[in-house]
Amino acid sequence: MTVRIVIAEDQQLVRQGLVALLAADDVAVVGEAEDGKAAIALTQSLLPDVVLMDLSMPELDGVEATRRIKQLAPKVRVLVLTTANCERRVAEALAAGADGYALKKLGHGELMTAITAVCAGKTYLGPGLSADLVREYLEETDGNAALTPRESEVLKLIAQGLKNREIADELGIAVKTVETHRTKIMQKLDLHNSAELTAYALRRGLIE
Repeated sequence: MTVRIVIAEDQQLVRQGLVALLAADDVAVVGEAEDGKAAIALTQSLLPDVVLMDLSMPELDGVEATRRIKQLAPKVRVLVLTTANCERRVAEALAAGADGYALKKLGHGELMTAITAVCAGKTYLGPGLSADLVREYLEETDGNAALTPRESEVLKLIAQGLKNREIADELGIAVKTVETHRTKIMQKLDLHNSAELTAYALRRGLIE
């Protein structure tokens, strides 16, 4: 059976390289997206078997794109492709619902092993990153699990220094709704002001 794949990667040369790597196997690249929002739209319309997801993309990053894809199409498998030394980001992606990760510098054999594993319902943890460190970061992100996706978005914007009106404009919601989200976030995390929220977001790697 041919595996249908969507590639979400903002660099065209990398996308072309992935297509070339997959050309000789029972794999069909049915769509290519250069940003997170396009990846979500393509996944909704094409319902591929696997999305190969870059983490750093414009419009919407790979973590949030993964979270939304899993909400909209939970049967679609998401395999994160990442560079070395980013275990925290990998952990965030796994917490968002990703089914595994592999390094971008992987060869043909590892790529096919990873795709086969996630298609079989397994979690694939590729070589090159510390699985122990990924698990450690996953434990750290457990505190975020209580937040809804919208609350996580609001928290990130608060930590970036945006005021309630600016957050409302950014997300297309009412200021009162932002205030409600802010109150619920502080209650869930037992935090009491914007400074504590920002410090929390920094510790969790939600902002750089």
